[in-house]
Amino acid sequence: MKNQYFIVHQITNTSSCKKTSRCGKSGMTAALNAVMNGGLTGGGAVAAQKTVLITGVSRGLGKALAVEIAKRGHSVIGCSRSQEKLDSLQSELCSGPSSSSSSSEKHLFLNADVCSNSGVQELARVVMEKKGVPDIIVNNAGTINKNNRLWEVPEEEFNAVIDTNLKGIANMLRHFIPLMIEKKQGILVNMSSGWGRSAAAQVAPYCASKWAVEGLTKSVAKELPAGMAIVALNPGVINTEMLQSCFGSSSGMYQAPDSWAPKAADMILNLTVADNGASLSV
Repeated sequence: MKNQYFIVHQITNTSSCKKTSRCGKSGMTAALNAVMNGGLTGGGAVAAQKTVLITGVSRGLGKALAVEIAKRGHSVIGCSRSQEKLDSLQSELCSGPSSSSSSSEKHLFLNADVCSNSGVQELARVVMEKKGVPDIIVNNAGTINKNNRLWEVPEEEFNAVIDTNLKGIANMLRHFIPLMIEKKQGILVNMSSGWGRSAAAQVAPYCASKWAVEGLTKSVAKELPAGMAIVALNPGVINTEMLQSCFGSSSGMYQAPDSWAPKAADMILNLTVADNGASLSV
């Protein structure tokens, strides 16, 4: 019954979010740009090569998005706390059908914890030294609490959700926005959730963190100079390890990250300053 409760709420609320955001001006702008810029032709490829930084790149949505964006010829910078998984992803991109002898230099994968302000500061330093300012940053790293009523969620578990999902994004913005301001351009994508625009029992810490991401995004949007944009992006309901922790075996009803990635890449690669402050859904 618990899993069914989650499914009903998530399907209902995510569907509502999609209707709201995709019918809005910003959602239409991203879709129109995808067509105008050739983002939906030739297998989703776009003409101009971009450098995209993705946090939480070693698994789930982050990994699928990195593979998809690299497949389209763009340069990927990724970070994660798992060096083993970073090495595996690097090898995958270098041995894929679209790889070349320069693939190992084209992409950059770094061991970093977004929860650490000093760690993100060092990440920014290395990225600048090796790749320069990213064109797009996708703040994807995230975690969720085990299904439980709020008063039964241990303090350290609650803190881990807030530290990763909210403070992790704040750390990234703190150290990368000034670099983008100097360049006078940049797109920032903060991964939100259907539960950042609705609510469900048993996942109060996660809901709180994603509602905060939505508010943070809209506030920062008002602070950015011309030439930049920041959006909150609800990826939808995807069969990831996080979903499995909530839904159990029922998570198999939903699409896999690899199926989701092409649609997400189309949207992310074609965001413009006109989308600043928007709450979008894939």
